[in-house]
Amino acid sequence: MSGSETTLRVAIIGAGNIAERVHASFYHASPDTELVGVCDNRPEQAQTFANKYGCAAFDDVDTMLSTLRPDVVSVCSPNRFHYQHVLAALAAGCHVMCEKPPAMTPQEADDMRQAARKAGRLLAYDFHHRFALDVQLLREQVAAGTLGEVYVTNARALRRCGVPGWGVFTNKALQGGGPLIDIGIHMLDAALFVLGFPAVKCVTAHSFQKLGTTKNSGQFGAWDPASYTVEDALFATLEFHNGGILRLETSFALNIPEQSIMNVQFCGDKAGGTLFPAHIYHDEAGELVTLMQRDAADDLRHFRSMTAFVDAVKGSPVALADAEQGYQIQRLVQAIYDAAEQGVTVAL
Repeated sequence: MSGSETTLRVAIIGAGNIAERVHASFYHASPDTELVGVCDNRPEQAQTFANKYGCAAFDDVDTMLSTLRPDVVSVCSPNRFHYQHVLAALAAGCHVMCEKPPAMTPQEADDMRQAARKAGRLLAYDFHHRFALDVQLLREQVAAGTLGEVYVTNARALRRCGVPGWGVFTNKALQGGGPLIDIGIHMLDAALFVLGFPAVKCVTAHSFQKLGTTKNSGQFGAWDPASYTVEDALFATLEFHNGGILRLETSFALNIPEQSIMNVQFCGDKAGGTLFPAHIYHDEAGELVTLMQRDAADDLRHFRSMTAFVDAVKGSPVALADAEQGYQIQRLVQAIYDAAEQGVTVAL
């Protein structure tokens, strides 16, 4: 693809699975973007990636940014490095799409949103589940009052034995946590988005490390139990100022019959709803009545998330998982971990 005044020049930091499967694939195929560079501290990995997508390879972020001067940067590095890589890209005048979680701490996420404001650039996070048509439908119906007062929400991101056997997912120092920060955060974001981000009053939580240190293989490959330093299951309850609660269950490894569950259930005083696929229902004389339902869950949510980001960069008034909401999610994640690790109720 040749550049033009309307084509965004894009660089990617991190040449791992998510960078290739989602970001590079999207940018390479989009008529609005040109993938010009990739950076990874593993030179061979960066070069292999670059050869596949016809772009330049680098092993130093600052060198790539100063050499290529891209319009947009996708940050797909390990969680520990999101902070420094996002700040570097913003300082170079780039709009940034960062993989979740935003950072390792709320303070880092706050610094990142302040830097985006100062630079006058977009900073968005790839909470892609909220871009599914299912989530959009439930959000519209909750806002319209179809469910009435939603007073109980159950968000579940569970795997029976799904510890990732690649990357740094079992390394707390690099990842920041286990299933909560990897998959639970997605269902937490989707649930809060549908609810309209109600203010959280307090959080209680319990985390467990029972299976990840005793097993060594599962549906996503093998890992070293001796170096497994994250939780393998976590359960939290968020209490909202409006009186409602949200219960979150998330695991890499948990003895459940299903291999995987990624869904949210909303219980209102007029109707209930579930995501994936979207289903809204109520009860009449003991019989379940469907009010509306999608036939199948939207599997284009990653594509819709990336499209929304590019459209926003090009000036369209598109709602994003922006720096402000990323900061709020990071605060909640930290509160949940603090509640679990300290055995206390954390007020927000």
